[in-house]
Order: sequence, then C-alpha cells, then structure tokens
Amino acid sequence: MDTLAVERNGINAIPEGERRGRPSDLFWPWAGSNLSLFGVAFGVYVVGLGLGVVPAIITGAVGYALSFGLVGLVAVAGSRSGVPTMTLGRAPFGYQGNKLPAALSYVSNVGWETVLVTLAAQGGAAILGRVAPGVPATTATAVCFAVAALVTIAVGVYGHAMIMAVQRYLTYAFVVLTVIYMVLMAPRLGTALEGGDAGPGAWVGGVIFAMTLLGLGWVNCGADYSRYLPSASRPSRVALWTTLGGALPPMVLLVFGVLLAGGDPELAGAAAGDPVAALAGALPTWFLLPYLLTAIGGFLAGAIMDIYSSGLSMLALGVPIRRHYAVLIDGLLMVLGGYYLLFVSTSFLATFQAFLAIIGVVMAAWVAVFLVDLWRLRDGGRAYDERLLRPGAPAVNWAGVVSLVAASFVGIGLISSADPNIAGLVGFLMSDDLKAGTFASANIGVVVALVLAGVLYLAFTSVAPRRR
Repeated sequence: MDTLAVERNGINAIPEGERRGRPSDLFWPWAGSNLSLFGVAFGVYVVGLGLGVVPAIITGAVGYALSFGLVGLVAVAGSRSGVPTMTLGRAPFGYQGNKLPAALSYVSNVGWETVLVTLAAQGGAAILGRVAPGVPATTATAVCFAVAALVTIAVGVYGHAMIMAVQRYLTYAFVVLTVIYMVLMAPRLGTALEGGDAGPGAWVGGVIFAMTLLGLGWVNCGADYSRYLPSASRPSRVALWTTLGGALPPMVLLVFGVLLAGGDPELAGAAAGDPVAALAGALPTWFLLPYLLTAIGGFLAGAIMDIYSSGLSMLALGVPIRRHYAVLIDGLLMVLGGYYLLFVSTSFLATFQAFLAIIGVVMAAWVAVFLVDLWRLRDGGRAYDERLLRPGAPAVNWAGVVSLVAASFVGIGLISSADPNIAGLVGFLMSDDLKAGTFASANIGVVVALVLAGVLYLAFTSVAPRRR
C-alpha cells in the first residue's frame, strides 16, 4: 500500500489480497507509541505509591507485561478476521449493544490522544522558555499544542500504511535520543527512596496502576494494527510481538524513572505536576532541541495511534462518515480536551490518574468479555460469522452488555480519585475507612472489574449458549 495515499478501508474486513507483512512488524508501531519520555514519569508515579526501588520496578514491570499481554491476545483477532477491534465487539455485545463499549472506547482514545498532545505542548513550551525566554508561556504552549495537534491529525488521516512507516523511523530516532538523555541524566540516579517497607496493598496498587498506565489503555486498539497481516500469521507470534513492542521499551524507561526519583526526590515532586518540563530542567542547553524532538515525537507517536483507532471506534458506533473525516472530528475534541488540561485543571497528575482509573475499569471489563467470547465462542478468531458484524445482526447480546455494565459499576465503586471534580463520582462502594487506607489507593476496582466481567460472561454463556 502506498504510504502517501489516504487509506480507503474503514471497518470492513481487509481482503486477503491486501494483507501483507509479518507479525514482527507489529513491534514498531507499539514500541514507537510507548517509547516516550513520559515513561520516565511513569516510574516516578509508581514510586509515589510509597514503594521502594525494587518493589516499584517489580510491580511496574509485572503490570506492564500483564496488561500488554491482553493487547497481544486481542491482536490475534485482528490478524485472523481482518476486522478492527471495536467492530469485532459486535459479536459479544450485539450490533446495537456494541455501541456502548464503542462509545467508551472512543472516549478512551480521544482522552489518551488529548493527554499525549497536551504533554507534547507542555514539553515544547518548556524548551522554548529556555531557548527564547521572551516568548510568553501561554503563547508558546498554544503554538506547540497547535503544531502537535496538526501533525497528529495529518498522519491519522493518511491511515494504516503511513502510521506503520512513520512509527518504525520514529522508534529508531527515539532509541538513539533516549539513550543520550539517559547518559546525561545518569549522575542523578539513586536508590534512596522512602517507603521500602510498603505493605501488600502498595504492591497490588503498583501492579494495577502500571496496568492502567499502559496496556489497559490500548486493549481496545489491539486488532486495529494486526488486521492487515495475512490470516495465516501464527497467533503466538502476533501476540508476542505486540506484547514485546508495547511492554519492553516502557520497562526500560520505568527503571530509569524509579532510579531518578531515588536520586532526586525534588525532581519526582516536580515531575508529578509537569513531567516534561521537570525532566528537562537538568539538561544542558545544547541538548534541549534533541530533547524537545524526543519528548514531542514520543507523545505524538502514541497520539497518532489513538487518533486512528478513535476514528475506527466512531465508525463502529454506526456514524455514517468516512474514516479520514472521522479523524477531523476527533481532532476537534482533542483540542477542546487539551484546553482543559492546559488552562483549567489545577493538577495534571490528579486529573490524569482519575482518567486512567475510570477508563481502566471499563476497559478491563470490556477486554474480559471480549477475550472470553473470542477464545470460547469464536475459536480464537477463526469462527467469526460476518453476519454478526453487519446491520441485521442480533441487536443486543445481553450477556455481554450486562457483564460489562455490572462489572464496571462495581469497579468504579472501588476506586478513588484525588481530583475533587471526579472524587464524588467514584468510590461509592467503599466506606470512609476504606477510602482512607491502601485499599482505595490501590484502585483494586480495576482487577475486580476484569475478573467479574469475565466470570459473569462465562457463566451467562454457559447457562444459555449463544446462537452462532
């Protein structure tokens, strides 16, 4: 496929004649989208749960591997069916019932792309503040945000072939620049962290938080980038390369972030509010431009993946619009959300954590239903009946919808938020004592939603087997 041609496929199954590539090609888009310097800040965030160096690294790595392993399993469905993720959701949820998770997926994608483009704008403004101190901070932030949004939208409009090519070269560049960055910051590394005696609640919280930071934000996109692979591609390799690409690069950055927090506690506090500017503060002036390219490029790589998948989610909702036009609508929403994060929200970390937790609960419940349906009723993706994915299919599969809604309700009732605007909407199933303890900070509701949704759907489909 010509990378300079706008992709014409929407949510249809990709014909076998248009499929190409190998499972190993999946490493590049997933690595590029997760190889941003925000991964260093993720290490700082995990440490903020009260964990020491070793517990933070272990819990973070486990959470990354588990969550992106789920993305890898979803990717198998894409290579076997040629259909994007949220369209495949019509099988377990029904043609009309799927609109609920498709809408939630759309919100998740637009939310993530908004966060990433916002971070790119913050990074650009921070660097411009040092290179050109005469430029007002608000002006610098607005200009950088506009540029980042335009680049993201443009690549998203071109579609799959352009994304696969761009992500490969971005990954090459990020590896080199990130290594240089780590060498320059190495003198600030250390292991002196308080909280090394954290209890089981903090360990569980670290794993769950890491899952929400990474893979649970991508499960609804897993099949979008594997659907162009030949249907004969080995499922184990599709899952493996997806998992390796998405989890390994962030693990390296996680370790670096934990050690950086251990060597400079003040930096950890600053990174909580503005991770990009804080991490740039100790860099020499000569490396500011490469750092800017690394930071902004890494964020945009993730945002590009999100804006492409959000367009597919919009089509799965039944909106009668071409894929590339859907990207333009997503871009408008991204700009509005970025305005809130940049100029309204008083605490980026609190807002971000609240967003991650809520979306993490819903996506955990969704992926549990999707995977149970995939491996129990669809033979790992071999037995998808296209009639279930087209108009005229059964409107609602209540087993899937009820499992998703019930598990999400329970999960959201068992998480907490430091954002006062969101705190009143979550944690309603916890007492005040539980909210004040480690149970709430662990956001155990994410795992509860994952397990409960899978168990419910398995039980429902066992008692009343679905018509194929």
